[in-house]
Amino acid sequence: MTEANETPPIHGGAVAAVAELLGSARLMALGVNRPDGWPQVTTVGYVNDGLMLYFVIARDSQKYANLQADPRVSAAIRAEGAQADTVGVSIAGRAVEVTDPAEVERLNRMVFERYPEAGAFCPGGASVAVMRLAPEIIAPVAVIDGRSRAQTYSIGAGGAPDPDPGAGRGVSALF
Repeated sequence: MTEANETPPIHGGAVAAVAELLGSARLMALGVNRPDGWPQVTTVGYVNDGLMLYFVIARDSQKYANLQADPRVSAAIRAEGAQADTVGVSIAGRAVEVTDPAEVERLNRMVFERYPEAGAFCPGGASVAVMRLAPEIIAPVAVIDGRSRAQTYSIGAGGAPDPDPGAGRGVSALF
């Protein structure tokens, strides 16, 4: 058992459940830190690769300037459909710009495969930035006996473990 102030590391079953939820949604509420200390929260579209989230923002936006000054972010995502008992997830991490053209191309292919009707992440020159949100803390929320319950997990320096395909679905995979 961990102490109250310790956050247990995420396990493969929780990784699988959270990745499934992330793959079911398209929008997240993204909170960044403004220079005056106030949070700025906006809704942005995203695509995930496991627990890693990718999104596009304008380089001339307040959000981009805020991220350049402080890359710490929080994101909240609600399940859009039935995802077992998982109803949402809160993620804290750091957002950094993706500058590798090969990675941007891989993300474009991923977007086209998942959402054929959507546009691509193609950065059109200096106007937009493709960003990667690398989670450090993940808190999935499930409904148990009609009540919401969250479990907070940490992601170590080595990243999240591989999803546990035998973990099954539902609350038992999260907690």
